[in-house]
Amino acid sequence: MPGAPAINQNEAKTGEDLNTKPKKKICCACPETKRLRDECIVEHGESACTKWIEAHKQCLRSEGFNV
Repeated sequence: MPGAPAINQNEAKTGEDLNTKPKKKICCACPETKRLRDECIVEHGESACTKWIEAHKQCLRSEGFNV
């Protein structure tokens, strides 16, 4: 739409999102759920490990990552 202001992605985020920045690198966050997820995928394949994949994603979200 001509004349409509562009929305900056940072403006679209809530104040809570902007204040919850990760304190560590994603590769170092949640080592326990990462290990369980990786072992499951190696042994059983990705499709059989949705429980561990989701648990790891939830842990990463609690650390401030947007996954």
